[in-house]
Amino acid sequence: MLAGWAIAVAMGFAASSLYAVPGAHAASDDKQLVKGVPQMAKFRQVSEVVRDKCMACHSRDYDLPFYAKVPGIKQMIEKDFRDGLRAMDLNVELVDAAKDAPVGEATITKMEWVVLNETMPPAKFTAVHWGSRLNAEDRKAVLEWVAGTRAAHYATDAAPSRANEPLQPLPASLPTDARKVALGERLFNDKRLSADNTLACSGCHAEDKAGTDNRRFAEGIRKQFGDINAPTTFNAVFNTRQFWNGRAADLQEQAGGPPLNPIEMGSKDWHEIIARLATDAGLTVEYAALYPGGWSAAGITDAIAEYEKTLITPNSRFDKWLKGDDKALTQAELDGYQRFKAYRCSSCHVGKAVGGQSFEYMDLKADYFKDRGNPLGSDAGMKDFTKKPEDLHRFKVPTLRNIELTSPYMHDGTVTTLDDAVRIMGTYLSGMPIPEGDRALIVSFLRTLTGEYKGKPLTGVAVAK
Repeated sequence: MLAGWAIAVAMGFAASSLYAVPGAHAASDDKQLVKGVPQMAKFRQVSEVVRDKCMACHSRDYDLPFYAKVPGIKQMIEKDFRDGLRAMDLNVELVDAAKDAPVGEATITKMEWVVLNETMPPAKFTAVHWGSRLNAEDRKAVLEWVAGTRAAHYATDAAPSRANEPLQPLPASLPTDARKVALGERLFNDKRLSADNTLACSGCHAEDKAGTDNRRFAEGIRKQFGDINAPTTFNAVFNTRQFWNGRAADLQEQAGGPPLNPIEMGSKDWHEIIARLATDAGLTVEYAALYPGGWSAAGITDAIAEYEKTLITPNSRFDKWLKGDDKALTQAELDGYQRFKAYRCSSCHVGKAVGGQSFEYMDLKADYFKDRGNPLGSDAGMKDFTKKPEDLHRFKVPTLRNIELTSPYMHDGTVTTLDDAVRIMGTYLSGMPIPEGDRALIVSFLRTLTGEYKGKPLTGVAVAK
């Protein structure tokens, strides 16, 4: 059956798969690119390696041979392709998501991890495809491409010796309009955005609770509860999209959701909200100076988003280490970071925010939802937004910045300790059970990610374990 699987992969690796990645067919000039697909010089450096040794199991554009319908072989092939696509769909990551942007930070880090750890292609593939294993030249090409992409698009101000780490220091600030920030902060804390004047945005995203409410589910007006954990607003500006299911493209779109959600802030429409705000003469003058067209949903959400851009928590101890301070971390914390990388945590919890750059399956390696029980509507994840079956159980990877202050964890808010969170990630996402001693080291590293806000340590209650 192993040989049958391998032959099927080889024969099923049809032209549609070969040419799915622009430039993947060894092109050196634009004339050989696939018609209608943009040039991706940013990917060409490793195109042949990926074409020959990755795409067979990481692309939806494959064709199975006729004998793939044979019982046993069919199930094996389908499972391998399904698992490969759930781990990474290279057509999506290298083409669709990167048409007008660099290849994603999580994508390059996943590729880096499998090359460094020599886990791909898998043994059962290479056993009968002797030339499919990455050789030293292949590995060097991929790692150089990763380092170059990271340096060009994602590096911040780490020390030269640490500039190629998958995690990067947070910037101290982003460019903002100070007047809009001041207005946005007022609106973020204004209960008149809710239908009964009882709940502001800060009610579920409190500054003194690290941008959360430390509850399993947030409480809306009239004591209503949803079925998903409220993520932190701190460092949310670095997320690729907003909300657990990615339904908001940016902070402004996100800010427009809760005020009109019937179980959150419950306002009927923006006309109702504006009518309440417009009775405040001083606020109206402040608003009109910035948005002369008059009160509008666009203006309100723009100001709130501008304020949220300032919710950045730099200068954590880990940031100091990244910037070259060798004394910022203890040996145990450094060991924890190395294990964090070894157990593949940094493949998804990547970059400045240590997360927020990709959407991953909560049941990638084992059935989290069956083991947890008690199904929730929010378990659909990204599918609830995209309506695509393949997005079932996919969620935005949360930031791990200030993670010791933002319990409980997971989209369902069921996890109350960092130790348990690390255990669950190892079992269901990495597929590598993490022993208690290693979990303790990883937790010690996670606690170094707590940063500062307005020059002072971020406030909140640190989870005990």
